[in-house]
Amino acid sequence: VFIAQSRASGSHRDVEDEELTRIFVMIPKTFTEEDLREKFKMYGDIEYCSIIKNKTTGESKGLGYVRYLKPSQAARAIEECDRSYRAILAEPKNKASESFEHDYYSANMRQDLRGNTLPFCMQPEFCSFEKPETRIQEPVSKRLSVVSRLPFIQEQLFALFDLVPGLEYCDVQRDPHTNSGYAVIQYSTAASAIYAKYKLHGFEYPPGNRLAVFFLEDGNDSSE
Repeated sequence: VFIAQSRASGSHRDVEDEELTRIFVMIPKTFTEEDLREKFKMYGDIEYCSIIKNKTTGESKGLGYVRYLKPSQAARAIEECDRSYRAILAEPKNKASESFEHDYYSANMRQDLRGNTLPFCMQPEFCSFEKPETRIQEPVSKRLSVVSRLPFIQEQLFALFDLVPGLEYCDVQRDPHTNSGYAVIQYSTAASAIYAKYKLHGFEYPPGNRLAVFFLEDGNDSSE
């Protein structure tokens, strides 16, 4: 996580606002606010912790907020905490937090992909592009090709496609004549590959550069 600010800034506090100091995490439903504070206090000074609860029953939804005093502390928590917490920067309170919580919860409830079921939605920022209106008509496989007019960075592309469970490998190549990006992605199941194509074809990475994702022959019977 990189956070930049102008040296001309008169006060650090003008950038140390809610957008950079509050993180959103998934937690066990048995966690109390003290448990949450205890787990995250190692990364910096905590201003407050809160757990999101069902308004009717008062039970924890398994989601919480941690507000730090400094952006660097929030960034450190996101980078270093256990990945099971799915820590990200939280939406400011003045935005539709309930919708954000719902999307985030759905995004991280990863279940096993069975048959052709595609049960989970990826993170909310990956749901912004237009989705196809028709079902997939082309032959499918477990292998995808990814094309971009800009070159890829291996680690970043791997992290992007690893959001879909079952990623087996990501092989990034570069055309020395055009400097465009090309990669081959393979998943353990065709269902994962279908979902990755559905979610990431047309996704802007980096912003302003849309990815083109296609199926590649993998030698298996696509009728499965």
